[in-house]
Amino acid sequence: MISVKVSYTVKPEFVEKNKQNISIFLNDFKKLVSANFLYNVYLQEDGLTFLHISMYDDEDVQHQVLHVPSFLQFQKERDESGLNDSHKFETLTFIGSSLSIIK
Repeated sequence: MISVKVSYTVKPEFVEKNKQNISIFLNDFKKLVSANFLYNVYLQEDGLTFLHISMYDDEDVQHQVLHVPSFLQFQKERDESGLNDSHKFETLTFIGSSLSIIK
């Protein structure tokens, strides 16, 4: 299993557009019924920092998910919005869950 945490802070004027872009790629992710993954997005208390937590069964699933066109467009627009070096990527070690959605 691959687990990833990504966080970044956007400018106030980009928050709503980022939410729209996230909604679009999440809707497309929901169409990937054969892929075994979980992808959650949160907005932190400051109202500007987004947190993405994703879990993939394996590298093939991760590759499939991360190459959905709407997700690539989201990343492009997010990166072009000016993140001020706030983008952080971490690989997490899965220990367990109360859910049994992913192996």
